[in-house]
Amino acid sequence: KNQIGVKEFMDALADYFPSPADMPAPTVKDSTKPDAAEVTLACDPAKPFVGQAFKITADPFVGKLAWIRIMQGTVQGETTYHLRDEKKSAKVGHLFKVQGKDTKEVKQAVAGDIIALAKVEEIHTGNILHHDPASMFHAMPAVPTAMYSLAVTPKSRGDEQKISEALNRLAEEDPTFVSRRDSQTAETVISGIGDLHLRIMLTKMKQRFDLDVDTKPPRIPYRETITGKADGHYRHKKQTGGAGQFGEVYLRVEPNERGAGYEFVNELFGESIPRQFLPAIEKGVKDIYEAGAIAGYPMQDIKIFITDGKHHPVDSKEVAFRTAGKYAFVDAVEKAHPAILEPIVNLEVTVPAHYMGDIAGDLSGRRGRIIGQDTLPGNMCVIKAQAPLSEVMQYNSKLSSVTAGQGSYTMELSHYEPVPGNVQAQIVAAAVKVHDEDK
Repeated sequence: KNQIGVKEFMDALADYFPSPADMPAPTVKDSTKPDAAEVTLACDPAKPFVGQAFKITADPFVGKLAWIRIMQGTVQGETTYHLRDEKKSAKVGHLFKVQGKDTKEVKQAVAGDIIALAKVEEIHTGNILHHDPASMFHAMPAVPTAMYSLAVTPKSRGDEQKISEALNRLAEEDPTFVSRRDSQTAETVISGIGDLHLRIMLTKMKQRFDLDVDTKPPRIPYRETITGKADGHYRHKKQTGGAGQFGEVYLRVEPNERGAGYEFVNELFGESIPRQFLPAIEKGVKDIYEAGAIAGYPMQDIKIFITDGKHHPVDSKEVAFRTAGKYAFVDAVEKAHPAILEPIVNLEVTVPAHYMGDIAGDLSGRRGRIIGQDTLPGNMCVIKAQAPLSEVMQYNSKLSSVTAGQGSYTMELSHYEPVPGNVQAQIVAAAVKVHDEDK
């Protein structure tokens, strides 16, 4: 039999759990005024309406539903309210009270009620709805930061846009789930609390949107640069029976200041290369600068000087000088002691104090540097460290294993620095292997 004990359980909730009026009153303040005092709300239907969207779901019949906790006042259908976060208005259409699978439309709801609003695209998790046009603020409960990530690719060609829309819908429903397009690696990356969380979200996507994806660890956004100066040269000559192609370029490269980026300098004298071909040479250089010269990662902080070259009055064309610029740049980079830079992240790991030694040792084994430790109440401690992103990308599972699920951590990008020589050799070898397989 189904539904055994449900009625008794619901009756017990109504009889023994506190009503909204018994709970500490929520507070709001005008976030346009930094020094504004907090205003305590009253669970009173006669007061001005204030409500908060605490959840977003998708109903197969009604569409997007925004779940609203009414903290004060009365809400009615077909009424326009202000949205604090979006700084705009939203018109509320139909109001629903949801009980299990049953959805019942109502004309109004009062303080203490939880209702669902349909087809209000402007509302997102955490939004405040209210009568007052002043910008109101009410803190949402803290949610864990999404630390575990996977790259996803569609199993069926042509599903990229559908998958993006589906992931965005799921992210609306779950504030701990994040979907983004990584412009540096050209991957769609999803992040959540852990592997199980992401698997559940992908199962939901399969069941609700009939979309399947393959998953893998995200690519590490390495960078390439140079550590020395060098000259490069390339002559492009192609004869096909008719008009040929000819372009010859000499250039010099040297490291630019950290963070200064790309710089292209013309040091040509005379007419060794006509000025109209300089943009083509720079395009060729940028082709490699953006795609990488040794391992397929974007380059940074390099200064390029065009020093000399040759042209042909008939056969010289833009395509010839673009090719010559490209391979002259590769020639120079290979001689200029190229280096691969890896992202270094700041870590704050919170664990019971008796796990401190285990965590510190594990981070050191991941090429990490311990930079500080703090003691917290409850026999907890925080370990502050820096480590390569490649070593802690999937740190969630390791931390859970070491601390029996009692640890947590946050991570943010700090800076880039050169990888050790043996690691660089592995990265280059892997890039060469992928390139050979794609041929």
